[in-house]
Amino acid sequence: MKDFWLSCGFDLLDRGEGGGLVVTDEFLKVYLARPELTPPANACGAERKLHAALLADPRRPVGKAEIAAIADPDARENWDFVIAFRDQLLEHPTLEAAYLSLIRSGAGKTPPIFMNQLVHVILRNALDGCEDAFRLRAAELFFRPQRLTLHEGVLLSADEERIAGSNPAPVSPLVSMLGLEASAEIDILTEQNAPVYFGRSDQFDMALDLSANRRGQAALGEVIAIWVKHLLGVTAEVEPFVEVKNANFTWYVGLDAEGTKIGDRLWNGNAMEEQERERVVALYRLRFTGADADANEIGKEPVYLILAMNKDRVLRMKPQNLVVGLPLRHMEAAS
Repeated sequence: MKDFWLSCGFDLLDRGEGGGLVVTDEFLKVYLARPELTPPANACGAERKLHAALLADPRRPVGKAEIAAIADPDARENWDFVIAFRDQLLEHPTLEAAYLSLIRSGAGKTPPIFMNQLVHVILRNALDGCEDAFRLRAAELFFRPQRLTLHEGVLLSADEERIAGSNPAPVSPLVSMLGLEASAEIDILTEQNAPVYFGRSDQFDMALDLSANRRGQAALGEVIAIWVKHLLGVTAEVEPFVEVKNANFTWYVGLDAEGTKIGDRLWNGNAMEEQERERVVALYRLRFTGADADANEIGKEPVYLILAMNKDRVLRMKPQNLVVGLPLRHMEAAS
């Protein structure tokens, strides 16, 4: 079996009886080792003492007075966030249950980076054993912002953190097209080079073709179905389609902020403007299947999913919208 996404901490976690991820001390220590929480040379004694105590016992209760005693206000804020997040993880039997609780309660002040890390490791669990590089690369959209580029009719998605502005001497046309540093190495994922994805999966340096009727767009729909099954316990088929104008628009879920705006317009009976149409990355129809077909509150009608990029051609997918937006009669957390 090929491994992937080693950086997410999956190997530091245990699994519960239902297959969900159970927090370990080793996993918690990863957060304590983050640069934002490692006391700098000029850190006060209170911060050093707290950090050392948590490295020794990462489940140790932390009182507000201990954080208030830290001299640096930025450090106090960082500790407030991480302790609140840690406590949220420890309150639930699995990471999946903790994620669902955070989403359904509005996520509060949880930093987006923590939410993305949770999605990353939960997807690693849901996709365990997967050897389809297209599914895995498509899954990166759930927790890594993407830069989209349309070139000769091909819609390419590259990791936003790999984008660092133009360079006068790019090393390849693809690097130039995506606006990468000349030192960045990036390839478009194809059937021929798919096997190398696993050795590069933590580099996030392979672009995905999201054009209509291509493998990348279909793979993203497959991952959406896996995500829904893993977190909500319902089986669905998710198929891409090209045009929404002939759809019976009974229910929709925007898979990102831009997709939600477009869905709102369509819901209110307005046609998409040309500018909005150009921002649409993918459209999907989701249907609950098998024994879960009756879980749909709107009957046999499909749920439409809309994925779009912003005016800067950046895509920030919101997988939490699938948790709170689907018209389900019941919501089951993965255990």
